[in-house]
Amino acid sequence: MRMTISLDDRLAAQVRREAAAKGVSMSAFIAATLDDVLEDRTPSAPARPFQLVTVGGDGPRPGIDLDRPRAIETADDECPS
Repeated sequence: MRMTISLDDRLAAQVRREAAAKGVSMSAFIAATLDDVLEDRTPSAPARPFQLVTVGGDGPRPGIDLDRPRAIETADDECPS
């Protein structure tokens, strides 16, 4: 497939130098570079599902509303150490 791309002068010069150093055309160099970058983005294995590990107990202290995090902070501040 033929495609036209626009590169700024600095990038075009760098691509031209790299392609010449490898002995390939600019088009072949750009295609190989894009292929390498896109190939590296494929996930190698799916991530393991998240598992929450909890510690046993009787739940939150009486009067603590877990839907109000500021209440938890206040209760921690008021709790004797």
